[in-house]
Amino acid sequence: QVQLVESGGGLVQAGGSLRLSCAASGSIFSVNVMGWHRQTPGKQREFVANILSGGNTNYANSVKGRFAISRDIANNTVYLQMNSLQPEDTASYYCMIVIRGKLYWGQGTQVTVSS
Repeated sequence: QVQLVESGGGLVQAGGSLRLSCAASGSIFSVNVMGWHRQTPGKQREFVANILSGGNTNYANSVKGRFAISRDIANNTVYLQMNSLQPEDTASYYCMIVIRGKLYWGQGTQVTVSS
């Protein structure tokens, strides 16, 4: 079993920054992907960023240049540094991990950006 615990969400003014963390525990081996998605009420969950087992990163166009994903392999933790936040970034942010082809989600952390 795999557990993901996110932290770091909160309320920030437009132009501000937040750093999300996601710590994975349990049967953590052969990780394929770690990353972040986000969701607002009434909309589908959307991709934000991920980091592959080899270290390559991918970003949604809407966050490219503002967000940065990184990981601490020793501690099975993935981070999302979010800069220049805008009101449209307001959402629940969900951590995800793929282990041997199986997808796991965290419980989500709320990010609210005020204008």
